[in-house]
Amino acid sequence: MAKMIIRGGDLDLVEYDFAPFSPGESINTLGYEKDYALEISDKPVTVRVPARIHLTVLDMNRFAPNRPGGGGFGFALQLYSTATVECIPSGVEINYTRVPMLRHLVAVLQKVTGYTGGFRITVVDHERKHVGLGSTGTVLTAVAHAINVAIGSPLTTKELRLLVGFNYVEETETGEVVQGFETGVGPAAVAYGGMAVMGDELTLVSCHTFAKDKNVFIIIPPVEADAAGEGEFNVLMNRARVLDYRDRELKAYMVLMDLIPALVHDDLRRAGDVVWEIEFRGSKRAEVEHNSFIIYQYMSRLREAGFEFVAMSSVGPTIAVVTESSREEVEAVLKPLGIEIALETKVDNEGIKII
Repeated sequence: MAKMIIRGGDLDLVEYDFAPFSPGESINTLGYEKDYALEISDKPVTVRVPARIHLTVLDMNRFAPNRPGGGGFGFALQLYSTATVECIPSGVEINYTRVPMLRHLVAVLQKVTGYTGGFRITVVDHERKHVGLGSTGTVLTAVAHAINVAIGSPLTTKELRLLVGFNYVEETETGEVVQGFETGVGPAAVAYGGMAVMGDELTLVSCHTFAKDKNVFIIIPPVEADAAGEGEFNVLMNRARVLDYRDRELKAYMVLMDLIPALVHDDLRRAGDVVWEIEFRGSKRAEVEHNSFIIYQYMSRLREAGFEFVAMSSVGPTIAVVTESSREEVEAVLKPLGIEIALETKVDNEGIKII
Protein backbone atom coordinates (compact mmCIF):
# COMPACT_ATOMS: atom_id res chain seq x y z
CA MET A 1 0.00 0.00 0.00
CA ALA A 2 1.14 3.56 -0.63
CA LYS A 3 2.60 5.82 2.00
CA MET A 4 0.22 8.56 3.13
CA ILE A 5 0.91 12.01 4.45
CA ILE A 6 -0.54 13.37 7.68
CA ARG A 7 -0.47 17.16 7.99
CA GLY A 8 -1.69 18.79 11.18
CA GLY A 9 -0.18 22.22 10.58
CA ASP A 10 2.66 24.09 8.90
CA LEU A 11 5.27 22.39 11.05
CA ASP A 12 3.42 19.10 11.49
CA LEU A 13 3.99 16.75 8.58
CA VAL A 14 4.23 13.00 9.16
CA GLU A 15 4.59 10.26 6.60
CA TYR A 16 2.82 7.06 7.60
CA ASP A 17 3.62 3.82 5.84
CA PHE A 18 0.64 1.47 5.73
CA ALA A 19 2.80 -1.64 5.68
CA PRO A 20 0.61 -4.75 5.35
CA PHE A 21 1.41 -7.79 7.45
CA SER A 22 0.04 -11.29 7.80
CA PRO A 23 -2.69 -11.97 10.37
CA GLY A 24 -1.02 -12.99 13.62
CA GLU A 25 2.00 -10.72 13.21
CA SER A 26 2.63 -7.44 15.09
CA ILE A 27 0.57 -8.49 18.12
CA ASN A 28 0.30 -6.21 21.14
CA THR A 29 -0.43 -8.32 24.23
CA LEU A 30 -0.46 -5.30 26.60
CA GLY A 31 1.31 -7.41 29.20
CA TYR A 32 -1.76 -9.63 29.72
CA GLU A 33 0.09 -12.86 28.91
CA LYS A 34 0.21 -15.30 31.81
CA ASP A 35 -0.56 -18.89 32.74
CA TYR A 36 -4.37 -18.87 32.79
CA ALA A 37 -6.37 -21.84 34.09
CA LEU A 38 -8.56 -22.36 31.03
CA GLU A 39 -11.86 -24.25 31.12
CA ILE A 40 -12.71 -25.24 27.57
CA SER A 41 -16.43 -25.35 26.77
CA ASP A 42 -17.75 -28.46 25.03
CA LYS A 43 -20.65 -26.46 23.60
CA PRO A 44 -20.78 -23.52 21.17
CA VAL A 45 -20.99 -20.06 22.75
CA THR A 46 -23.08 -17.33 21.12
CA VAL A 47 -22.66 -13.65 21.97
CA ARG A 48 -24.90 -10.78 20.84
CA VAL A 49 -23.61 -7.21 20.58
CA PRO A 50 -25.38 -3.96 19.66
CA ALA A 51 -24.30 -1.58 16.90
CA ARG A 52 -23.00 1.85 17.84
CA ILE A 53 -23.25 5.50 16.90
CA HIS A 54 -19.83 7.18 17.17
CA LEU A 55 -20.54 10.87 17.70
CA THR A 56 -17.07 12.41 17.61
CA VAL A 57 -13.38 12.10 18.32
CA LEU A 58 -12.16 14.71 20.80
CA ASP A 59 -8.69 15.19 19.32
CA MET A 60 -7.48 13.60 16.10
CA ASN A 61 -3.94 14.65 17.00
CA ARG A 62 -3.87 11.96 19.72
CA PHE A 63 -5.03 9.27 17.31
CA ALA A 64 -3.27 7.44 14.46
CA PRO A 65 -3.20 3.99 12.84
CA ASN A 66 -0.43 2.92 15.22
CA ARG A 67 -1.80 4.79 18.23
CA PRO A 68 -5.32 4.04 19.50
CA GLY A 69 -6.92 6.94 21.34
CA GLY A 70 -8.07 10.47 20.70
CA GLY A 71 -11.03 10.33 23.06
CA GLY A 72 -14.65 10.66 21.98
CA PHE A 73 -18.13 9.46 22.78
CA GLY A 74 -20.98 7.43 21.33
CA PHE A 75 -23.87 5.15 22.21
CA ALA A 76 -25.13 1.63 21.58
CA LEU A 77 -28.11 0.78 19.37
CA GLN A 78 -30.64 -2.03 19.43
CA LEU A 79 -29.30 -3.29 16.10
CA TYR A 80 -27.47 -6.53 16.68
CA SER A 81 -24.68 -8.77 15.44
CA THR A 82 -23.94 -12.24 16.78
CA ALA A 83 -20.82 -14.38 16.99
CA THR A 84 -20.85 -18.11 17.70
CA VAL A 85 -17.60 -19.79 18.72
CA GLU A 86 -16.97 -23.49 19.17
CA CYS A 87 -13.69 -24.90 20.46
CA ILE A 88 -12.21 -27.57 18.17
CA PRO A 89 -8.97 -29.57 18.44
CA SER A 90 -7.01 -27.46 15.96
CA GLY A 91 -7.27 -24.94 13.15
CA VAL A 92 -9.45 -21.88 12.71
CA GLU A 93 -12.65 -22.20 10.66
CA ILE A 94 -14.39 -18.89 9.94
CA ASN A 95 -17.84 -18.52 8.46
CA TYR A 96 -17.74 -14.80 7.70
CA THR A 97 -16.59 -12.59 4.85
CA ARG A 98 -13.80 -10.79 6.74
CA VAL A 99 -11.49 -13.69 7.43
CA PRO A 100 -8.06 -11.96 7.81
CA MET A 101 -9.38 -9.54 10.44
CA LEU A 102 -10.75 -12.40 12.56
CA ARG A 103 -7.66 -14.58 12.10
CA HIS A 104 -5.60 -11.75 13.53
CA LEU A 105 -7.91 -11.38 16.53
CA VAL A 106 -7.81 -15.14 17.15
CA ALA A 107 -4.01 -15.07 17.09
CA VAL A 108 -4.00 -12.20 19.62
CA LEU A 109 -6.24 -14.08 22.06
CA GLN A 110 -4.37 -17.37 21.61
CA LYS A 111 -1.07 -15.69 22.37
CA VAL A 112 -2.41 -13.86 25.42
CA THR A 113 -4.28 -16.80 26.97
CA GLY A 114 -2.00 -19.65 25.90
CA TYR A 115 -4.89 -21.57 24.29
CA THR A 116 -3.44 -24.04 21.78
CA GLY A 117 -6.62 -25.50 20.30
CA GLY A 118 -8.71 -24.25 17.43
CA PHE A 119 -12.00 -22.46 16.87
CA ARG A 120 -15.02 -22.68 14.61
CA ILE A 121 -16.41 -19.14 14.29
CA THR A 122 -19.67 -17.99 12.70
CA VAL A 123 -20.64 -14.32 12.52
CA VAL A 124 -23.93 -12.72 11.52
CA ASP A 125 -23.52 -8.94 11.40
CA HIS A 126 -26.05 -6.13 10.98
CA GLU A 127 -25.10 -5.88 7.28
CA ARG A 128 -24.77 -2.09 7.23
CA LYS A 129 -21.07 -1.57 6.54
CA HIS A 130 -19.11 1.69 6.28
CA VAL A 131 -22.09 3.94 7.00
CA GLY A 132 -21.17 4.89 10.57
CA LEU A 133 -22.74 2.04 12.57
CA GLY A 134 -19.53 0.28 13.51
CA SER A 135 -19.66 -3.09 11.75
CA THR A 136 -15.95 -3.84 12.19
CA GLY A 137 -15.69 -2.94 15.86
CA THR A 138 -18.89 -4.71 16.82
CA VAL A 139 -17.87 -7.94 15.09
CA LEU A 140 -14.42 -7.91 16.70
CA THR A 141 -15.97 -7.28 20.12
CA ALA A 142 -18.51 -10.05 19.66
CA VAL A 143 -15.93 -12.62 18.56
CA ALA A 144 -13.49 -11.64 21.32
CA HIS A 145 -16.13 -12.11 24.01
CA ALA A 146 -17.38 -15.39 22.53
CA ILE A 147 -13.84 -16.79 22.41
CA ASN A 148 -13.20 -15.63 25.97
CA VAL A 149 -16.33 -17.36 27.30
CA ALA A 150 -15.58 -20.51 25.29
CA ILE A 151 -12.19 -20.91 27.02
CA GLY A 152 -13.40 -20.16 30.54
CA SER A 153 -13.51 -16.32 30.67
CA PRO A 154 -9.87 -15.70 31.63
CA LEU A 155 -10.01 -12.05 30.53
CA THR A 156 -12.14 -9.18 31.81
CA THR A 157 -14.34 -6.97 29.65
CA LYS A 158 -11.83 -4.14 30.06
CA GLU A 159 -8.93 -6.34 28.98
CA LEU A 160 -10.87 -7.56 25.94
CA ARG A 161 -11.80 -4.08 24.74
CA LEU A 162 -8.20 -2.91 25.15
CA LEU A 163 -6.85 -5.93 23.26
CA VAL A 164 -9.35 -5.28 20.47
CA GLY A 165 -8.41 -1.59 20.36
CA PHE A 166 -4.64 -2.01 20.46
CA ASN A 167 -4.76 -4.77 17.80
CA TYR A 168 -7.37 -3.16 15.55
CA VAL A 169 -6.77 -3.95 11.88
CA GLU A 170 -8.43 -3.66 8.50
CA GLU A 171 -7.97 -6.07 5.60
CA THR A 172 -6.15 -5.45 2.34
CA GLU A 173 -7.15 -6.85 -1.04
CA THR A 174 -4.31 -9.37 -0.81
CA GLY A 175 -5.60 -10.99 2.38
CA GLU A 176 -3.14 -9.22 4.65
CA VAL A 177 -4.01 -6.66 7.32
CA VAL A 178 -2.92 -3.13 8.22
CA GLN A 179 -3.25 -1.20 11.44
CA GLY A 180 -6.50 0.75 11.59
CA PHE A 181 -7.97 3.75 13.38
CA GLU A 182 -9.51 3.13 16.81
CA THR A 183 -10.79 5.47 19.52
CA GLY A 184 -12.22 2.75 21.75
CA VAL A 185 -15.69 4.32 21.70
CA GLY A 186 -17.31 1.45 19.81
CA PRO A 187 -16.03 -1.47 21.91
CA ALA A 188 -16.88 0.40 25.13
CA ALA A 189 -20.39 1.40 24.04
CA VAL A 190 -21.31 -2.05 22.75
CA ALA A 191 -19.75 -3.85 25.73
CA TYR A 192 -21.46 -1.80 28.44
CA GLY A 193 -24.44 -0.22 26.63
CA GLY A 194 -25.64 3.37 26.89
CA MET A 195 -23.39 6.35 26.15
CA ALA A 196 -19.65 5.82 26.55
CA VAL A 197 -17.29 8.78 26.94
CA MET A 198 -13.62 8.03 26.27
CA GLY A 199 -10.37 9.78 27.08
CA ASP A 200 -7.06 9.13 25.38
CA GLU A 201 -5.45 5.67 25.20
CA LEU A 202 -8.91 4.00 25.25
CA THR A 203 -9.55 5.20 28.80
CA LEU A 204 -13.21 4.90 29.82
CA VAL A 205 -14.20 8.20 31.45
CA SER A 206 -17.97 7.67 31.77
CA CYS A 207 -20.56 5.13 30.74
CA HIS A 208 -24.14 6.04 31.50
CA THR A 209 -27.69 5.11 30.58
CA PHE A 210 -28.81 7.23 27.66
CA ALA A 211 -32.26 8.10 26.27
CA LYS A 212 -34.00 5.15 27.87
CA ASP A 213 -37.30 4.36 26.09
CA LYS A 214 -36.77 7.20 23.59
CA ASN A 215 -37.04 6.56 19.86
CA VAL A 216 -33.98 6.40 17.63
CA PHE A 217 -34.39 6.94 13.90
CA ILE A 218 -31.47 6.12 11.61
CA ILE A 219 -31.29 7.95 8.30
CA ILE A 220 -28.70 7.00 5.67
CA PRO A 221 -28.68 9.71 2.98
CA PRO A 222 -27.30 8.81 -0.46
CA VAL A 223 -23.82 10.35 -0.84
CA GLU A 224 -20.79 9.51 -2.96
CA ALA A 225 -18.10 10.15 -0.37
CA ASP A 226 -15.61 7.39 0.45
CA ALA A 227 -16.27 6.38 4.07
CA ALA A 228 -13.46 3.82 4.22
CA GLY A 229 -9.92 3.36 3.01
CA GLU A 230 -7.89 6.25 1.58
CA GLY A 231 -10.81 8.66 1.51
CA GLU A 232 -11.44 8.14 5.22
CA PHE A 233 -7.73 8.47 5.97
CA ASN A 234 -7.49 11.82 4.20
CA VAL A 235 -10.44 13.20 6.19
CA LEU A 236 -9.33 11.89 9.57
CA MET A 237 -5.63 12.57 9.43
CA ASN A 238 -5.32 15.82 7.51
CA ARG A 239 -8.03 18.50 7.67
CA ALA A 240 -9.56 16.98 10.81
CA ARG A 241 -6.26 17.36 12.68
CA VAL A 242 -5.95 21.01 11.70
CA LEU A 243 -9.48 21.74 12.95
CA ASP A 244 -8.93 19.87 16.22
CA TYR A 245 -5.85 21.96 17.00
CA ARG A 246 -8.30 24.84 17.19
CA ASP A 247 -11.33 23.27 18.88
CA ARG A 248 -10.15 20.35 21.00
CA GLU A 249 -10.12 22.27 24.29
CA LEU A 250 -13.65 23.55 23.71
CA LYS A 251 -14.96 20.10 22.81
CA ALA A 252 -13.37 18.53 25.89
CA TYR A 253 -14.83 21.30 28.06
CA MET A 254 -18.34 20.79 26.68
CA VAL A 255 -18.13 17.04 27.26
CA LEU A 256 -16.97 17.39 30.86
CA MET A 257 -19.13 20.36 31.87
CA ASP A 258 -22.31 19.77 29.87
CA LEU A 259 -22.59 16.35 28.21
CA ILE A 260 -21.78 14.15 31.21
CA PRO A 261 -24.08 16.14 33.55
CA ALA A 262 -26.83 15.90 30.91
CA LEU A 263 -26.44 12.11 30.89
CA VAL A 264 -26.54 11.95 34.69
CA HIS A 265 -29.74 14.04 34.78
CA ASP A 266 -31.29 12.20 31.81
CA ASP A 267 -31.60 15.50 29.94
CA LEU A 268 -31.84 14.47 26.29
CA ARG A 269 -32.31 18.00 24.95
CA ARG A 270 -29.24 19.34 26.76
CA ALA A 271 -27.19 16.42 25.46
CA GLY A 272 -28.52 17.15 21.99
CA ASP A 273 -27.50 20.80 22.27
CA VAL A 274 -23.93 19.80 23.13
CA VAL A 275 -23.71 17.35 20.25
CA TRP A 276 -25.19 19.86 17.81
CA GLU A 277 -22.53 22.41 18.75
CA ILE A 278 -19.83 19.78 18.23
CA GLU A 279 -21.16 18.99 14.74
CA PHE A 280 -19.65 22.33 13.68
CA ARG A 281 -16.40 21.99 15.63
CA GLY A 282 -13.04 20.43 14.92
CA SER A 283 -12.74 17.04 13.29
CA LYS A 284 -16.51 16.51 13.32
CA ARG A 285 -16.90 19.41 10.93
CA ALA A 286 -14.39 17.77 8.58
CA GLU A 287 -16.30 14.49 8.72
CA VAL A 288 -19.65 16.11 7.97
CA GLU A 289 -18.31 18.26 5.15
CA HIS A 290 -16.61 15.18 3.65
CA ASN A 291 -20.12 13.94 2.85
CA SER A 292 -21.05 17.39 1.37
CA PHE A 293 -22.93 20.26 2.97
CA ILE A 294 -26.22 18.50 2.21
CA ILE A 295 -25.76 16.59 5.49
CA TYR A 296 -25.83 19.89 7.39
CA GLN A 297 -29.00 20.84 5.51
CA TYR A 298 -30.73 17.60 6.46
CA MET A 299 -29.69 17.85 10.11
CA SER A 300 -30.64 21.52 10.33
CA ARG A 301 -34.15 20.78 9.12
CA LEU A 302 -34.51 18.11 11.78
CA ARG A 303 -33.23 20.43 14.50
CA GLU A 304 -35.53 23.24 13.35
CA ALA A 305 -38.43 20.83 13.62
CA GLY A 306 -37.67 20.49 17.33
CA PHE A 307 -36.21 16.99 17.57
CA GLU A 308 -34.04 16.82 20.66
CA PHE A 309 -30.89 15.04 19.46
CA VAL A 310 -29.60 15.07 15.87
CA ALA A 311 -26.08 13.99 14.90
CA MET A 312 -24.03 12.28 12.21
CA SER A 313 -22.21 9.09 13.17
CA SER A 314 -18.48 8.67 12.61
CA VAL A 315 -17.49 9.68 9.05
CA GLY A 316 -21.12 9.24 8.03
CA PRO A 317 -23.32 9.47 6.24
CA THR A 318 -25.63 7.96 8.88
CA ILE A 319 -27.71 10.53 10.79
CA ALA A 320 -29.17 9.54 14.16
CA VAL A 321 -32.26 11.26 15.56
CA VAL A 322 -33.03 10.52 19.22
CA THR A 323 -36.41 11.87 20.29
CA GLU A 324 -39.67 11.39 22.11
CA SER A 325 -41.47 12.22 18.84
CA SER A 326 -43.15 9.61 16.67
CA ARG A 327 -42.06 8.10 13.39
CA GLU A 328 -44.82 10.02 11.62
CA GLU A 329 -43.49 13.34 12.90
CA VAL A 330 -39.96 12.55 11.70
CA GLU A 331 -41.19 11.30 8.32
CA ALA A 332 -43.12 14.53 7.81
CA VAL A 333 -39.84 16.45 7.96
CA LEU A 334 -37.89 13.99 5.81
CA LYS A 335 -40.41 13.62 2.99
CA PRO A 336 -39.84 17.08 1.43
CA LEU A 337 -36.09 16.39 1.57
CA GLY A 338 -36.45 13.19 -0.44
CA ILE A 339 -34.92 10.93 2.20
CA GLU A 340 -36.36 8.19 4.39
CA ILE A 341 -35.90 6.47 7.73
CA ALA A 342 -33.65 3.45 7.23
CA LEU A 343 -34.17 2.00 10.69
CA GLU A 344 -36.34 2.67 13.73
CA THR A 345 -34.87 1.40 16.98
CA LYS A 346 -33.86 2.44 20.52
CA VAL A 347 -30.69 2.89 22.53
CA ASP A 348 -29.26 -0.33 23.92
CA ASN A 349 -28.48 0.32 27.60
CA GLU A 350 -27.44 -3.25 28.45
CA GLY A 351 -24.55 -4.00 26.16
CA ILE A 352 -23.10 -7.36 25.22
CA LYS A 353 -25.12 -10.50 26.02
CA ILE A 354 -24.20 -14.16 26.16
CA ILE A 355 -27.05 -16.09 24.58
